[in-house]
Amino acid sequence: MSGIVVIVAYRPKPGKENELVDLVQSRVPTLRKENLVTDRAPTIMRSRDGTIIEVSEWKSQEAIEAAHKNPNVLAMWNKFFAVCDCVPLKTLAEAEDLFAGFEPIKE
Repeated sequence: MSGIVVIVAYRPKPGKENELVDLVQSRVPTLRKENLVTDRAPTIMRSRDGTIIEVSEWKSQEAIEAAHKNPNVLAMWNKFFAVCDCVPLKTLAEAEDLFAGFEPIKE
C-alpha cells in the first residue's frame, strides 16, 4: 500500500514563528521514530503572510489513526497547539495563484 501525502498550513501565534519552525522541523523525525511516516523528506516553506506549510508522507491511514493514540505524538501536537493554529490552504493568498509559490525554509 502506498503512503498518504499531506499538506498542512500552520499559522504562528504572535511572536511564536521561530518556535514553530523548530517544531515543524522536528515533526517528521519524531513521527519517524514512531514508525508512522515514510522516508520521504518533508518540504517546509513559508507563505507571504508568515504561515508555515509542510508537505510530508504518512505510511498509511492506519499510521495516521495510530498517531492519534500515541502519547509521544500527542505531546508533540500539544506543543504545536501552543504556538500555532492549523488553517486551510485556501486561506493563503497563494492558493489563488495557478502556480502557488512559497519561500523555502532550510532544515
